[in-house]
Amino acid sequence: MRDFGRSDDPRVQAQLDRLGALSLPQGRLGLETIRALMERLGNPHRKLPPVFHVAGTNGKGSTCAFLRAMLEAQGYKVHVTTSPHLVRYNERIRLAGELISDGMLADVLAEVLDAGEDLGPSFFEVTIAAAFLAFSRVPADVCVVEVGMGGRFDATNVLEPDVLAACGIAALGLDHERFLLAPEEGVPTEPMARIAFEKAGIAKRGVPLVTLGTWHLPESRTAIEKVAAKVGAPIYPAGLYGAWAAKTGGGNGRLIYGEGQACYFHTPPIGLPGHHQIQNAGLAVAMLRFQDKVQVSEAAMKAGIAGARWPARMQRLNAGPLTGAREVWLDGGHNPQAGAMIGAHFEGQRLHLVIGMIEGKDPASLIGPLGPSLASITAVPVPGHDWHPASTFGPNARPALDVPSAMAMLSDDGLPVLIAGSLYLAGEVLRLNDEIPD
Repeated sequence: MRDFGRSDDPRVQAQLDRLGALSLPQGRLGLETIRALMERLGNPHRKLPPVFHVAGTNGKGSTCAFLRAMLEAQGYKVHVTTSPHLVRYNERIRLAGELISDGMLADVLAEVLDAGEDLGPSFFEVTIAAAFLAFSRVPADVCVVEVGMGGRFDATNVLEPDVLAACGIAALGLDHERFLLAPEEGVPTEPMARIAFEKAGIAKRGVPLVTLGTWHLPESRTAIEKVAAKVGAPIYPAGLYGAWAAKTGGGNGRLIYGEGQACYFHTPPIGLPGHHQIQNAGLAVAMLRFQDKVQVSEAAMKAGIAGARWPARMQRLNAGPLTGAREVWLDGGHNPQAGAMIGAHFEGQRLHLVIGMIEGKDPASLIGPLGPSLASITAVPVPGHDWHPASTFGPNARPALDVPSAMAMLSDDGLPVLIAGSLYLAGEVLRLNDEIPD
């Protein structure tokens, strides 16, 4: 599977092969394994500069991109760990502004895998342990950490209050239901309440918890409030009557951010396309505003919001070997919330869709919102995964062997093309178009 990646460096590849050989922790939940692994490594997670910890179903990666951009605009050196990678495993670990080098990556992966050989850690537990180990050894001013899945039992939740500057919860929705909605005594059973409960599991005593999520849904709000109250985390919710709010300024992609009844500032057009990015940028601003460990000026916030970049999230591809001179957009979204955002972005337009979706995801989550815009649907495999055949995308969908074949099948009518449905597919597209994330 592409999750484990390939590397041109033989030392890195040797460790990625070891990662790929790890068995999946069937039914195992909890932080015991990651804590034991960190203990053997000298608890590097306790030796980090201030950390911004971000959970959510959709938008957490974009929120991390805005945070990183604003912090770097202030002049800080920033460590970042996000997932998944698109083309190279190195993308998961950014050290003081640069992707981790092959040499250091090989070293920290080997050290973590050796230390945890008898613990049976998961792929993600090893990855996070390696990231925190690298973070502890390279000087930086601040860290940005994206939750992998859920929150409560996510490996990143080994982080402790002393190193945390703020925790954030981005938009909530149903995804990974098989893992996050398994019955458990003493936790909410209503789906959105359960999702909110799991994400709120990153809350820590005394650490600001800034929420976007579906705060307007009573079941989600109640679940988050209960978790925060139990651990003693102050909450700063978004919304008209919340602690902060974000909205579009004049429909021109500018963020208007306010706190209480006061407008704090207007920004230049945000760097990431899509109306939904207004809320993600607002969440990042609020996370900076409601903490006191790292100081960021208004000027740096504005510059960061304008300059943020995040590959495969409503990304306009450059002219390249795959796209030629055609207008091609790329998005890795695959759940109903992502579909709604993509549909809103292309509302009123006609386009061709090239789609690859992993088996188990719902084709209607993208086809439904995009329906009125679709001039054609071409289904392609997702490399390294079981995928939905063309027939699941409707009677007019046609199959193609791969993305280049799909592009060659499209009529030369000048309409834009959207390639969507999977981040794994998105990584392949970036590789084919020579747009390797750096």
